Amino acid sequence: MIGRLTLSDFRNHADALILPDHSFILLTGENGAGKTNILEAVSMLAPGRGLRGAALRAMARQDGPGSFGIAAEVDGVVLGTGVSPAAPDRRQVRIGGVTSSANALADHLSIVWLTPAMDRLFLDSPGGRRRFVDRLTLALHPGHAGHSARYEAAMRQRNRLLADIRRADPAWLSALEAQMDEHGAALAGARADLIVRLNDALADQPDEPFARPMIAMASDEGDSDLSLAARLVRERRRDAAAGRTLSGPHRHDLSVTHIAKDQAAALCSTGEQKALLLSILLAHAALVAADRGQPPVLLLDEVAAHLDPVRRAALFNRLRETGGQVWMTGTESSLFNELNGATRLEVASGDGVRSAT
Repeated sequence: MIGRLTLSDFRNHADALILPDHSFILLTGENGAGKTNILEAVSMLAPGRGLRGAALRAMARQDGPGSFGIAAEVDGVVLGTGVSPAAPDRRQVRIGGVTSSANALADHLSIVWLTPAMDRLFLDSPGGRRRFVDRLTLALHPGHAGHSARYEAAMRQRNRLLADIRRADPAWLSALEAQMDEHGAALAGARADLIVRLNDALADQPDEPFARPMIAMASDEGDSDLSLAARLVRERRRDAAAGRTLSGPHRHDLSVTHIAKDQAAALCSTGEQKALLLSILLAHAALVAADRGQPPVLLLDEVAAHLDPVRRAALFNRLRETGGQVWMTGTESSLFNELNGATRLEVASGDGVRSAT
């Protein structure tokens, strides 16, 4: 769990200190006060671009020095990240006072989030669903981020070479395709492991009060007996004409079915889609806790806003059962009346973070 969180010049927070004394941290305040900004800061303690996927320079406080810093104490180790004014687009990471990589953060902390923007996940692009799956996968396979970065880097180089395929060095192309094959197999394998184990965990969950889903990863790779490297060699001219690589794990998509209704999640109501997401998140938290001996930190932005009191109480009970730290936001403190034992903080724009009364 995060025992201490400090923010410096991050978004609208010039200087903030949070000392959680419970597993639940409730952030309440008016819209625009900066509640989600705090969740975003916590999300930056994991590999990637955080829960908003924003550019680094956009996270620095307006009218600030052009830099920002985030630090958290986790099991006696201080994790820190931020940017300097001289390099506002280059992320710096320190773990235990030693310069490190963002991917190494996953060895110390697993973080998963649910935001209002994700309510449209099942209607969103396949890319959005892949990012969701990869975030869940990373909590079980800390090396997943490294494989993803290397796969993407090799694919970008391949695409650049194919832009002038007549001059492209075949040996260089083959080397890049071999890298994509190696790291792509690791990506696909980790995702497949997540899907199998998550479906098993979901099977043990009750159908109520949240809908129970079945999940799968879909692809259109055709010749499954061919390696990715072999397919990429065969498809060079097609990819050159398209201007991008058309085969590989970067094209996979998440499929979710509402079991009780035997209906695709994309065809379910907004409320049912939210319930399906919550079921996946709760099952995943239990799976991570059992697998790593360390439950993930959950960031839930406005999660209680559209739930009735019965479902809110059920959600809080299920969250407590995960044994992990849960950060939640809401505009009204009354939404959390059913929750006992929490660090309650009020966030006020321009006035920092203070204990709620």
